[in-house]
Amino acid sequence: MSRRGDLTASAVDELTLDDGMLFHDQRGRVRDLRPASVPIADTHGHLTSFRGHDPSLAICRAALAGVRLLVVPVDPIDDVPHRFQNPLAFLDWLDDQVERAGEKLELYARAGLMPPSFGPDVPDLVDGVRIVAGAHPYGAAELDSGALGRLEALLASTRCVGVGEIGLDFGPYNEIPVDVQEAAFRTQLRVAHEHGLPVELHIRDGAGDPECSAHTLAARVLFEEGVPEAGCDLHCFTQGPEVMAPFVELGCHIAFGGALTFSRSDDVRAAAVACPADRLLSETDSPYMAPVPLRGEECEPAMVALTVDCLADVREAAGVAGRLETRTALWENALSLFME
Repeated sequence: MSRRGDLTASAVDELTLDDGMLFHDQRGRVRDLRPASVPIADTHGHLTSFRGHDPSLAICRAALAGVRLLVVPVDPIDDVPHRFQNPLAFLDWLDDQVERAGEKLELYARAGLMPPSFGPDVPDLVDGVRIVAGAHPYGAAELDSGALGRLEALLASTRCVGVGEIGLDFGPYNEIPVDVQEAAFRTQLRVAHEHGLPVELHIRDGAGDPECSAHTLAARVLFEEGVPEAGCDLHCFTQGPEVMAPFVELGCHIAFGGALTFSRSDDVRAAAVACPADRLLSETDSPYMAPVPLRGEECEPAMVALTVDCLADVREAAGVAGRLETRTALWENALSLFME
């Protein structure tokens, strides 16, 4: 992101860029970004769950950080009809957020605040907002014909590039029996197969589970049902190389988010080093798990740039790939999975 030129006060206030910089930590200190040499993808960034961010401004800030692909999950049980009356209402809302973001980016450009340029072949972010649709494991018991109908309506959108987030959650907040979750997981995998779409998986083990039973069961289900030919992405991966290995063998992509940057995440960084270059993805899972040095703030898609920096540094320090090589792989993998 370039520093501001003659940026108007109102535009600055909107973006909280009083000094022309995108990020400040909780003490108000500037946390600048390295220049983005390659476009960035946030392959999983919620826009419907913000407490403080305006979604259209979040899209603007992501564009200024170098993000050129944003995949937004929508849930046919949680988001529709609880937040939006029906699938069309959600899609109209998202179109409006993207349109508003485009108008604001034009204003900021006239005022001298410009997204990085990656050449004429890379579209602006307002042309790169996509969705995946699927019922989270917490909603598995409600995956009835009505929910499946809403899912089909979302999958029919021209913005839709996958089914997700679907999977298994055995964590502390889960109240859904394993068999119910597994049935919903299998149903939605079959939907993905029918539509020729990739899937984004949510897999969470129970606290202190040495067998990583959610991941073990998920790998078995994928083996039995078949990984969709279009691909599979383990969203928000927070385990080590041993847990990752069976999924890589099945041909899955592994998406790393803010947890990669946390001081106690040595196992996640080890997985990032071990992951083959053609399986790597970047994401935020915004508004959750903002990366260091912004941990504790509400996460937003722009913050994927910090995770990408960390991922590139970790792989370079381990001697497995140069920083540019990692950044290029992250972008190309995202394009091949969600845009081709």
